[in-house]
Amino acid sequence: MGTRPVEGALARIEELRELIRRHNELYHTLDSPEIPDSEFDALVVELSSLEAANPDLAQDGSPTADVGGRALNAFSEVVHALPMRSLDNAFDLDELRAWSERVAKRLGEVPPAWVCELKFDGLAVSLRYENGRMVQAATRGDGRIGEDVTANVATISDVPDELGPGAPLVLEVRGEVYMSKPAFTELNRVREAGGEKTFVNPRNTAAGSLRQKDPAVTDTRDLSFWAYQVGQVAGDGGREEPTGHHETLLWLGDLGLPVNDRAVRLTDFDDVVAHVLAVEASRHDLDYEIDGVVVKVDDLAVQEELGSTARAPRWAIAYKLPPEERTTRLLDIEVSIGPGGQATPFARLEPVFVGGSTVAAATLHNADQVGVKDVRPGDMVIVRKAGDVIPEVLGPVLSERPAGSVPWEFPTLCPVCGSLLVRPEGEAATFCVDNSCPSQVRGRIEHFASRGAMDIDGFGEARVDLFVTEGLMTDVADVYSLDFDRIAGFEGFGETSVQNLSDAIDMSRQRPLGRLLFGLRIPHVGTTVADQLAQAFGSLNGLKAAGIEEIETVEGLGPVIAASVHGWMHDRTNAGLLDRLRAAGVDPEASVPAATGVPQVLEGMAVVVTGTLEGMGRDEARDAITSRGGRSPGSVSAKTTALVAGEGSGSKLVKAEQLGVPVLDEAAFTRLLESGSLPGQ
Repeated sequence: MGTRPVEGALARIEELRELIRRHNELYHTLDSPEIPDSEFDALVVELSSLEAANPDLAQDGSPTADVGGRALNAFSEVVHALPMRSLDNAFDLDELRAWSERVAKRLGEVPPAWVCELKFDGLAVSLRYENGRMVQAATRGDGRIGEDVTANVATISDVPDELGPGAPLVLEVRGEVYMSKPAFTELNRVREAGGEKTFVNPRNTAAGSLRQKDPAVTDTRDLSFWAYQVGQVAGDGGREEPTGHHETLLWLGDLGLPVNDRAVRLTDFDDVVAHVLAVEASRHDLDYEIDGVVVKVDDLAVQEELGSTARAPRWAIAYKLPPEERTTRLLDIEVSIGPGGQATPFARLEPVFVGGSTVAAATLHNADQVGVKDVRPGDMVIVRKAGDVIPEVLGPVLSERPAGSVPWEFPTLCPVCGSLLVRPEGEAATFCVDNSCPSQVRGRIEHFASRGAMDIDGFGEARVDLFVTEGLMTDVADVYSLDFDRIAGFEGFGETSVQNLSDAIDMSRQRPLGRLLFGLRIPHVGTTVADQLAQAFGSLNGLKAAGIEEIETVEGLGPVIAASVHGWMHDRTNAGLLDRLRAAGVDPEASVPAATGVPQVLEGMAVVVTGTLEGMGRDEARDAITSRGGRSPGSVSAKTTALVAGEGSGSKLVKAEQLGVPVLDEAAFTRLLESGSLPGQ
């Protein structure tokens, strides 16, 4: 029997959510992106469309509402006084104009002025000044919680330790830490002269430099900073507050902060479009990298009126500059095998310099994409470096195709283990079906040890490859039975490195259950679902004892995920793996949230908040719900306890009325927080 449409949509939604979270983590937290910005943006657009078309499948915490990635454990966490939101994107001039029209329609008139600023390709940070002195610097992180990088930012010569006259008592400044092209070139020259590996591009180098544990290392990297936004402000510093964004930028400059001089204020949107085109034509004349132009409504009062979505302000948009393209020779098409067995074709290219780095390989995604693009070994192909980070092959230059060229055919056998490659009916992906394929084993172990899972230092790609090749590991349970005497005999392993590896493995035994479930690579189980399962069932035994129907009752989980989890837990091979993990002391229970001191009057309730409340912000309302033991999903369903409807409530209010879900005004919401009782109870 075929998959029901809603089940198919759910499966794709879960797949997209996990992909987006993973690539968010790689880009924002680990500074190691794997796909082009344009490809990531396409994933977000697809997920947004699916969630809009299937509101019952929407989920609180969906990555469509996320900003960036979590903070690394290496730095202390900083809770932003005001969220550091991301920006919505426009990928062409039509989308840019459509945004301006939405703004005008929402306001009932065209804004009197716009501000255009360059979109710098670096790392967003927040600087906090109190009484004119910098007291804290933090990365954006996930928008709510960032990393404390105060000591590192203090080494950046552009950032003043003390502001000039007229500074308010508290001033939070948002901006971008970046590395200029000359600084990047000089850094690589010095490293190359010293026999060290050179860096790939300025953006990742800047982000990695700012996250050095030793500020002295950051100090050697010649980082720079541009200020472009104000966050929290307290006190007026004896002067009148700016009323426009462009005026704010001038004020920041007067205080001694570095402000880019290419920000312009324009009163006609046709001039905005012309400015964007001018920037696109001159992007290579700059001595720093940019990837777009940010357009903002100038009037601060109008910005306040327009407000924000969960992810981004409505009063600003980022116009993304087209990625750069070059042509080169496609030498061969090869296939790599991922940790889940997926066989992915990729292009071996004649090295070409594009987007700031030399490219020798590019993904081709799957067999269908190779067929659609009709790229063949020997072709001259167009390579695009989207986002100036990761390359992709767009297609062949047919006029230069060699005579006698034949279409490339997907192999029938795994290039690693020789097993049969299978493409399931109705799917685009092809898989190696041998679970013991060395490439799959390596991938599963790397994922298990990764920062988002069991977080075991010392299990990089090279080491995992060595351990698997030497027969020390065949699955993730072997992490806990490594032969350290043999490892000590390998080249590059001294007594200290072996002890550090052993200590890291021992520490991982204490990771919470959600981390373990994510590390096991159960299909459809990303970090969010893993944490939900951990909280719902408490232990591996509790999860294994649960039936499909019971798993399906967990908020946000449907029949596809429930069947996947149940099937994985009851697979004989997986059961044996879990037994070996337990024997090795890896049998965690769900972590219990710290007590807040607030009565848990909303325990078991799901309270959705929509619209604008007078007494508190939407995020504050959600925090009030969760701190009292309740949940605050992002969508209304039959399982919703109540909907808190503020001013401007829309589709959620309609859905609640259709389902008979109680609708509360702000006064009733306040009583609910105090007593846990709905009106009439």
